[in-house]
Amino acid sequence: MVLDNYVTLPEGIPVRLHFVDHTIGDRDVMDPLLGFNKRISVLTLVVDQQDGLAVSKVLSVTSQNLAAQLGAYLSEKVYRGYDFIITRRGAGFNTKYTVMAEPKGR
Repeated sequence: MVLDNYVTLPEGIPVRLHFVDHTIGDRDVMDPLLGFNKRISVLTLVVDQQDGLAVSKVLSVTSQNLAAQLGAYLSEKVYRGYDFIITRRGAGFNTKYTVMAEPKGR
């Protein structure tokens, strides 16, 4: 079941997102390989536009790679002035993300 209030990033398809707020917190997750619970940091971004359409969704980021690429925009919520085009490639531990930031309104 896919929840419509969460952003999904399909394989190889760029998704344009605009963020209006964020939080960083901890979450307990099940390690899929070793089968035990562990605590991880999660960046949660509130999305008000996806591919040019108004939405009310969140992007939950557990990937350290993707969080690092977005991290420079978190201070003082700089991300509000940008649209982000995110493309996911691969799956599992081999997942890579390409992030492009464009000034809003471009």
